[in-house]
Amino acid sequence: MKPIPDHAVNRLRIWRKSVSTRPFLARGGSVPRCEACQLRHDWCACEWRPELKAEAGFCLLMYDSEPMKPSNTGRLIADVLPDTTWAFLWSRTKPHPELLALLADPVWQPYVVFPACEKAPARLTSVVTPLPGKKPLFILLDGTWPEARKMFNKSPYLDGFPVLSIKPDALSTYGMRVAHCDEHLCTAEVAACVLEVAGELAAGQALQLWFNLFSSRYMAGRVSRAPGEDEAHLQQALADIKGNEATCAPDAA
Repeated sequence: MKPIPDHAVNRLRIWRKSVSTRPFLARGGSVPRCEACQLRHDWCACEWRPELKAEAGFCLLMYDSEPMKPSNTGRLIADVLPDTTWAFLWSRTKPHPELLALLADPVWQPYVVFPACEKAPARLTSVVTPLPGKKPLFILLDGTWPEARKMFNKSPYLDGFPVLSIKPDALSTYGMRVAHCDEHLCTAEVAACVLEVAGELAAGQALQLWFNLFSSRYMAGRVSRAPGEDEAHLQQALADIKGNEATCAPDAA
């Protein structure tokens, strides 16, 4: 059994399961999976999972059952950036005290990441320009698009923060759930774009590659298709990143 990465999303998933009063029956929930990467065992991708560090942070507000869904891609952000990713279940009236403390921490400058098509035009920005001494903290609303819209409109504790709107160069490649618009990216794709906007190019590239491999294998597992040769470039790119991680480790020779 592969060790489960110790990061915020996995800890939240374990807790959410512990308080659940009934079995999780969402699509894909009954398939035997690797607990570490949430892919079917024969499609496990753990050996290519990258882990990097970044100045930017991510705060995932996750709709109720989202942490338990094997198709969730917010977890991929925490896979790649475990030290600067936080995850909380969303609540309209009772936000977690640790969430409020994080949002008030003077180290961080929060941005709510959401499309420009939504309301609150006075808060919209397309650039990341944190004040001196602060680092950007990107708040991602992790759920279906109706759920994300609900979180955006009904979270008064987020109303004082700027809204970062991104314009991706490519349409979404996310085929695991159906979005209302092609331009609506999944959570991991959004995070990869945001990292690029923030100048964190290496972390953004690593996350995009890890998402692409996860997505390819998740879809292959749904139709019992063996991983294809088209993955070779993803595997090589991720292996190169992991090789650089080992070279840059403090105790590396």
